[in-house]
Order: sequence, then C-alpha cells, then structure tokens
Amino acid sequence: MTDTTVWRRIWHLGDDVDTDALAPGAYMQLGVDGIAPHCLELLAPAFARGVRAGDVIVAGPNFGIGSSREQAAAVLVHLGVAAVIAPSFGGLFFRNAFNLGLLLLTCPAIDALRGQSDLVIDADPLRLRRRDAQVVACEPVPDFLLAMAQAGGLLPQLRQRLAAHASSHLNPPRSHHDKP
Repeated sequence: MTDTTVWRRIWHLGDDVDTDALAPGAYMQLGVDGIAPHCLELLAPAFARGVRAGDVIVAGPNFGIGSSREQAAAVLVHLGVAAVIAPSFGGLFFRNAFNLGLLLLTCPAIDALRGQSDLVIDADPLRLRRRDAQVVACEPVPDFLLAMAQAGGLLPQLRQRLAAHASSHLNPPRSHHDKP
C-alpha cells in the first residue's frame, strides 16, 4: 500500500494580516501576475519568492481584514497556496477566497501549530495533523464551501454544473419504453 500523505510546508504569519499586505495597492494596476512578486513583501519578504504549490499559511486572528479587493485572495491562489489557517478571517476576504478556490480553515486552536514546519490536511474528515500525529481541531467547513474550493472556485464549479446539466440533457437516461 502506498502512502499518499501530503506534508504541506507552513508559512507562519502574525495577527491582522490585511489585504494591502497580500495585494499592495501600489501594484494593483499590474494584475495578479504583477502583484504576486509583492505579496506579503513587508511582513514576510521571502514569501513570494519561496512559496511553493501546496504550501499553507498559518496566521493569527483577522487574516484578510481591510478592503474588499479580491486580488488579495487571487494572488494566494496564483502562488499555489493550498490553504490559509487562522482563528478568524475578514468577512469579505473569506467569501472572496472561497469564490476563487482558496480553502480557509478557521482554527481557534492555532497555537497548536506554532513551531511546526509542516502539517497534513486530511480530507475525510477534514482535519489537520502534525508530525507527532496530534490532530488540531478546526471548525467544520460547510459542504457547499468545501465543494467550491475543491472545484477551484465559484466559476469553475458553475462551469462543471452546467456541463453536467447539458450532458444529462443530451444523453437522457433510457427507459424500458424506449426502443434501441
């Protein structure tokens, strides 16, 4: 049996990380590609250069506070961040993140991840695991938001639903009354 456990590297950030730190206003006219090299440059200068696909952010309360700029979540998706784990999130950032396919885990027990360099995000049930096998409790993610994040965001999810709907209408199930 093959172990398919994926250990995700952690980037630790502090409290109150605002959307301007994620997507600095001075670079907004450049689009997500131009914003990405400047993501978190004042709080974690090595982040944009060092983040790898599948890494996670562990932060203090109020992650994503500030403006409604969706580029703050979009840049994290663009850089390959798999999830952000924090005790609380800015409301607009929370919705933008899921709409763009970024998984957010609300975890009041965030202190259990301090000093950890990596973790596992188990899918079923959704939970966090440390190297010492300690499970870190997070609040459940509603099924509809989890499905949205797994689909890559709201628009990809809608495209999948429309394609499935169109396919079911093009190939309706046959009944025993239909002639072959």
